Amino acid sequence: MDMMEANKTLVMEFVLTGLTDLPGLQVPLFLVFLVIYLTTMVGNLGLIFLIWKDPHLHTPMYSFLGSLAFADACSSSSVTPKMLINFLSVNHTISLVECISQFYIFASSANTECFLLVVMAYDRYVAICNPLLYPMVMYNIFCTQLIGVSYIIGFLHPMMHVGLLFRLTFCKSNVIHYFYCEILQLFKMSCTDPRVNMLLIFVFSVFIQSFTFMSIIISYTHVLLAVLKKKSAKGRNKAFSTCSAHLLSVSLFYGTLFFMYVRPGSRSAEKQDKLYSLFYTIIIPLLNPFIYSLRNKEVIGALKRIINK
Repeated sequence: MDMMEANKTLVMEFVLTGLTDLPGLQVPLFLVFLVIYLTTMVGNLGLIFLIWKDPHLHTPMYSFLGSLAFADACSSSSVTPKMLINFLSVNHTISLVECISQFYIFASSANTECFLLVVMAYDRYVAICNPLLYPMVMYNIFCTQLIGVSYIIGFLHPMMHVGLLFRLTFCKSNVIHYFYCEILQLFKMSCTDPRVNMLLIFVFSVFIQSFTFMSIIISYTHVLLAVLKKKSAKGRNKAFSTCSAHLLSVSLFYGTLFFMYVRPGSRSAEKQDKLYSLFYTIIIPLLNPFIYSLRNKEVIGALKRIINK
């Protein structure tokens, strides 16, 4: 019995089944997701470069936007490269250390994004509701501190879940029916009772997502009321344009996270969960730079100046 128990802890690598096991779809999917990944990286890193290079964009709002673009680039890079390799590889294995590292980088990026979206909402609240106080409230050092705190909390929180993962032993199976190391999938394969892990995931997900989401809603409610009071149609349109982009990004991001980590799970929803995961790990990082840039005249103007130079 002691030998059997010891053998149970020897599972040191897993097999990722990916999006599909149909051989004919592997190459087409590889090409599709390669284009998506390259577009994501060009969009996010290009936006960071544009903000850094153009002095007109050296404002708090664009500093926050650049930080969000970096988090999106990290989020996509934690998942997509491994998935691309698996599309063309016969061996879909991933080591336990690689698996936990992948989860940690993705979870840190997603947590950071939650807090950066709150910071961006607060920035718009101060800019629109208290424009005269804006330079005094959102000064450079304070903005840097807000970004730093967002990243520190974002990277510290998943450490607790990573630490608790090491209390689990994996003996039921080493096959993960997913395209990346999603933590809820790891719980299903554990031969140690994972209820403590699942409870903490649920509690912290509810707290962080509810707190950050409600903070964003409260900020934008004040913004909306302030915008409706503006007499200038041009001012209203500019404020609506900026805030609508932020709210679209928030809706996409939180909608999928709530469905994935806050609602009760069920076996019948496994395919839906995979779709939600695909959306927030790969599609949202692709969309964000375009959501924030395409309708933003300042970003378009900065891009034109860079191209002209």
